[in-house]
Amino acid sequence: MKLDDIISELQDLDDREKLEFLVEFSNQLPPLSPERAALEHPQDCRVQECQTAVYLWVEVKEGRVQLEADVPRQSPTVRGLVALLVEGLNGEPADAVLELPEDLLPELGLVEALGMQRRQGLGGVIRRIQRDVRAAGSRN
Repeated sequence: MKLDDIISELQDLDDREKLEFLVEFSNQLPPLSPERAALEHPQDCRVQECQTAVYLWVEVKEGRVQLEADVPRQSPTVRGLVALLVEGLNGEPADAVLELPEDLLPELGLVEALGMQRRQGLGGVIRRIQRDVRAAGSRN
């Protein structure tokens, strides 16, 4: 899984470097597809557990997860965390995504560097991805 490679990269960094990594990684969040960018974001795409306005679209095509997200550039840490998930999970098998732990901050080594709100927000993003993957599987 690509996410494992990203996690391995982070584990060798100290807290300050990890936060810098996230801020830099925030620039890697791909822009929305033209179809989604042209429309107002539906409220059901908003991840409610996040204080920052995180919008997430999850699809499963041929058993592989496809993610798109929109996070304001003014929130680089949150944007970096979401970009990390989009980069790490896009194209992965749905079953592998469903096995992902809900609380990734310990694996990322970011428990001390990030507060409880971001921990809950990231957990909310992961739960949302997994819920939508399950729902897509039940429709197929």
